[in-house]
Amino acid sequence: MTTSALDALYAQVGSVPAPVVPLTQRDRRRDGQDYPTVRAAGLELDLNEVAAALFETVADDFAVPAPDTDTLHAALTKSVNSLGAAGLAEAARTFARLDAREFPEVAACRRFAYRLILSFWYEGARSRPMTAGEAGVALYLSSLQRYRQAEFRALPRRALVLSRALHEGVTSVPTEILVRLGEVMAGELGGIDRDRKREWLYKQVLPDYHRRRFCFDMFRWDNSQPAPLIVRTDDGALTLGLTPPAGPDGTWLRSSRAQW
Repeated sequence: MTTSALDALYAQVGSVPAPVVPLTQRDRRRDGQDYPTVRAAGLELDLNEVAAALFETVADDFAVPAPDTDTLHAALTKSVNSLGAAGLAEAARTFARLDAREFPEVAACRRFAYRLILSFWYEGARSRPMTAGEAGVALYLSSLQRYRQAEFRALPRRALVLSRALHEGVTSVPTEILVRLGEVMAGELGGIDRDRKREWLYKQVLPDYHRRRFCFDMFRWDNSQPAPLIVRTDDGALTLGLTPPAGPDGTWLRSSRAQW
């Protein structure tokens, strides 16, 4: 990575304000909670209640393959208003006993609920999982040496090596630059919305194709590796959040597109 290429990239990024209130003071979890609650229709709902309410809502609310967070929250609010507090409590008790391996809709609603939990993790901000492109860029920017895919996957303590490299990479550039480079990497290697006008500078910053491919593929197909949240505060700042616990199925969400 050349200094001139990074300088050119920095020049395209406007001045973004730092969060006025530190994220550690915005965390909505109460003492002893693994996850925060989600506010809907005047209630604070835990993960199981959110999933149960989504399970009860009409199918039309999920007409698209990957609804955005606002669509999910609107469907949640609609369902909670329809069920009422007593109906929601009963639905949550029933839903908690359902086996996600037997009912795919149950697994989907638990993943959607987890997304909403992540989105509303912080007060005065929205957050989302890091994409495969963003994680791939971070890995590329780290000092991790080159490996063949099979050799790396056979390494003992591979998850720890990957976690350390990811942390090194995400702290090496401002979050906004990480997001921009991640979008281009997903376009080049993930087959979505390829922006060739931005690829030239991206390839100056990340010039080795084989390393780009290796780093992207590390996260494209593997959602067992934790990664920090990308946070957008209400005052416009982009920053890194904490690394959340795994979702109900024991894995982390990771998509090619940013799921705000």
